[in-house]
Parts: sequence; structure tokens; C-alpha cells
Amino acid sequence: MLLPRIDLKRDFDRHRDEYLSAIEKVCVETAYSGGRFADEFAKEFAGYCNVKYCTGVNNGTTALQAAMIALGVGAGDEVIVPANTYIATAWGVTHAGATPVFADCTADTWEIDPDRIEEKITDRTKGIIGVHLYGQPFDFKRVKEIADRHSLFVVEDCAQAHGALFEGKRVGSLGDIGCFSFYPGKNLYAFGEGGACTSDNEEYIDTINVLKNQGCRVRYYHERVGYNMRLEGIQGAVLSVSLKYLDGWTKRRQEIGERYCREITNDKFILQAHPANTTPVYHLFEVQVPDPEDFLRYMGEHDVECNRHYPVPCHLQKAYSDLGYRQGDCPNAEKLADHCATLPLFPEMSDDEVSLVIDLCNRY
Repeated sequence: MLLPRIDLKRDFDRHRDEYLSAIEKVCVETAYSGGRFADEFAKEFAGYCNVKYCTGVNNGTTALQAAMIALGVGAGDEVIVPANTYIATAWGVTHAGATPVFADCTADTWEIDPDRIEEKITDRTKGIIGVHLYGQPFDFKRVKEIADRHSLFVVEDCAQAHGALFEGKRVGSLGDIGCFSFYPGKNLYAFGEGGACTSDNEEYIDTINVLKNQGCRVRYYHERVGYNMRLEGIQGAVLSVSLKYLDGWTKRRQEIGERYCREITNDKFILQAHPANTTPVYHLFEVQVPDPEDFLRYMGEHDVECNRHYPVPCHLQKAYSDLGYRQGDCPNAEKLADHCATLPLFPEMSDDEVSLVIDLCNRY
């Protein structure tokens, strides 16, 4: 039987009754777009992240766009983002009318490299988006020091890092705004699309609340150009159920991730570094291998599904070809893209399945 890279059905089978009961309550109240269940989840998630405010939106890309608008980003502005990330990080800047400026990642953590940020700052730079990629927090302290020196904001892209810690603090509570995705497969996920913005700044969240609700506080009275960005009620209800189990899922992800780190000893693999002042949550377990396509074939022949995340770094994507980036501009991100492979990792994996992956990696 094939071991998938991720299997969401195992979670549904385990908590089926709770999920269906939560969905039924939304249907009985017909609270489908925004409403009580979406609002209740936002309050719960604010508490989980240890922030004053949270607002749910319809997806993680929207969260990034709304954060940019709330922070005053617009045409002519620049925002520094990692070259090694999912493309949605850059979309948030572009959809706000600004230009993403790509910075390389480090060679060890694969997160945005603080040493490459300052050289990217111009008189048009408004802020920095750091991504807690693969569930590993970026070096927020150093990024924040640079931002403060130049009077820039810092936004956290937390789409892969629900519950991760930087120096004991939850991600999403560190920067000016935290942006989350609840896309299926995330550490905390909806049964469809969903996202959220977190902050201790009431003004930012108030602006996003108006933006996401067609630009109005009172129905039919539109104070600014707005969007339809509301979190659906069914997704809010599902997320409230899942949030109860997130800490347990995180603990299991950490057990699996730490086993991989400890027990994969094949010198063909390069693993991600996890600095001591961080607590990762292992959303994805990425490895660098000399020939990732050959490795994927090998694992597939042994009925284990692996795949690749981000085989083309953001600065070399066709969508951003007009920005003029070239091969060699972000060498660490390019190396990772050329050699990345993703191992199976999800909370419902059995110990035997984890052992199988480790054994196959060591025999490769």
C-alpha cells in the first residue's frame, strides 16, 4: 500500500463526528459567510497566538494582500521578500500595487538571510516580509533590528508555521501583522480555503475588517474600495474543532521531524538547520539531494510518495520576469530549488511508517 506524503483522510476519519456536528450547526443557522462561527474562531486563534486581535479571511494570499494595504503599501513602494518561499508571499505585495524585492535565503536554515536584506533597501522600501518556511521560524530578531534601523515594518508569513516559537513566543505575535493560511494540508487547516491576520495593533485589524467586508462597517455604506474576503462560517467551525487538536498534532510532527533529523544519516542528504532559539513545527520536511527526480523515483518504487516544493525560486518565475532577475542572483535559493525533495510527514503517520522512510533514505 502506498504511503502518501500527506493523508488528510486519517484525521477526518478520527474526528468525523465532531467535524460533521460543527458543520451542521452552521447549516442550521445558515451562518455561511462570515458570522458567528467565523468570529468565534478568530477570537480563539487570537488567544492561541497570544495576540490581542485576529480576523479571519478567505485565504492566506488574501491575508498577505490585506496586510500590505493595512500597512499603507501601494504603487511605487517596494517590500523585501524571500526568494525561497511559495509564490503567494510575493503575490501579496504585487496585489497591493507594489513591487516585491527578492532576497536570498541562508545556506543552512533556508530562511530569509538577514545579511542580504540591507543591500536591498532603497528609498522606496516600506517593509520586509519574513516567512517561517517549512515550519521553521526565520531569524526575527535580526530582521527586526534591520527594520527598526530603517523604519520599516515586518510582516510574518506564518502559513506553514502555526504554533512555532521564536525565543519562546508564538509566530504571528512577533511582527506588525502575522498572516496565516488554513489551506488543506497546513498544520491547522480548513475543509477548503481560509486564512487570518493577527496583530496587537487594533487599527491594522480594523482596516482589514473593513477591507474584507466590501469596504463597509454598516451594510450598503462603503467607506473605501473593498473586497469580498470573509472567512466562511463552515471553515470557521471546522477550524475551531481542529484548533483543539493542534498542540497534539504539533507534538507528533515534532516527534517525526526530530526522528528524521536524528536518524537520517545518509551523507547524500543535506537537512535544514534548526537554531536553538526556535521551536519548529515541521510543516514540510525538506531535504537536499543530488538528483531529486531520481530520489522521487526510488521512493515511488518502494511505495512511498515524495514530491518537490518550489523547484523554481520566486525571482526566476516567469510571472516576475519583468523585474530582471537572473540565474545567480540568489544562489542559495537556487541551489535548494534544484535539489529539493519533500518527505512524508503528517501527524497520523505510524512509527513503522516513519521507520520505513528513514530506512529507505539511508539505503538510497
